[in-house]
Amino acid sequence: MKKTRIVILALLLLSLTVPFAIAKKPTVNTITKGEVVYSATHYLAGEAISTGFDDYGYNYQGHMFKGSYYNSYAGGNGLPAWDGDDEAYLLANPSAAGHWAWPYRDVDLTMKWNDAWISNVDHNEDHLLDRHWGYTGYADSGAWLTNHQSGEYELDGETIKWNYFVKIVTPSPINGDYVDASVWYNADGEEIGAVIWGAFAIVHQVENDAGIDSHGVQYSSDVSAGLGYYTAY
Repeated sequence: MKKTRIVILALLLLSLTVPFAIAKKPTVNTITKGEVVYSATHYLAGEAISTGFDDYGYNYQGHMFKGSYYNSYAGGNGLPAWDGDDEAYLLANPSAAGHWAWPYRDVDLTMKWNDAWISNVDHNEDHLLDRHWGYTGYADSGAWLTNHQSGEYELDGETIKWNYFVKIVTPSPINGDYVDASVWYNADGEEIGAVIWGAFAIVHQVENDAGIDSHGVQYSSDVSAGLGYYTAY
């Protein structure tokens, strides 16, 4: 199958203002204690999230996904995990054929993220994993995500293997980062990277695909391609 490139994102300050006051210990729900569940729209809605990899390929405790590109979206759209048997899966779940990610089910995907992107605990007692905890949105949160895809397709009777890697970070408008012509820049006008999903920027891309004569680094930010740089704002 010839693939299409798709780039498939907490600071809590505690202060004691009254001397000798005894503060109530904050409630933190954890995966390890079975206190965090899948969201209401998920196929596994209400079930406790496990500490290891689930059927889809998510390891929320370890901030990682490893599995089918399609499966990274299926659960959140109310569909069970695809197990590789197209005929049986579509017979039981005919709506899957119309899902935009279905054509990419054979693409292998590995994602990693930090706690600001998706935490592995719940601080606000809704029993769901926190996102950008301590911030109203992702902006300035320091969230980052990496995305590594690989697969193969046929071209003129030859099997072409390909891989793609990208780093996605969260710029900091509060520190002067801004968008111009769909590109993020820092306060000094240096290019951070292309806008993706509004609040985020692509800071590093690597692609290897002999079928389109693409090899090695395709983009690296003028500011920094390091994930830690953007969490240290």
